Amino acid sequence: MKGKFFLYIISTILVVWSMDSVNINKFFKKNKVFQARIFYFLLGISMIYLVTNFFMDLFTSIKII
Repeated sequence: MKGKFFLYIISTILVVWSMDSVNINKFFKKNKVFQARIFYFLLGISMIYLVTNFFMDLFTSIKII
């Protein structure tokens, strides 16, 4: 359980850092700031979940002899 918490921290940092490089102003209509923030937040939560589970599956499937 501690390992998954650590992976959540690492993937949160990676996702926030990578989402900072996206210019979301091009994707949304003007004067729709609230909807854009909600979408950006949900996208971030989804990405954090997916990245964490990807690394958990990757690390648990590798069998070190």
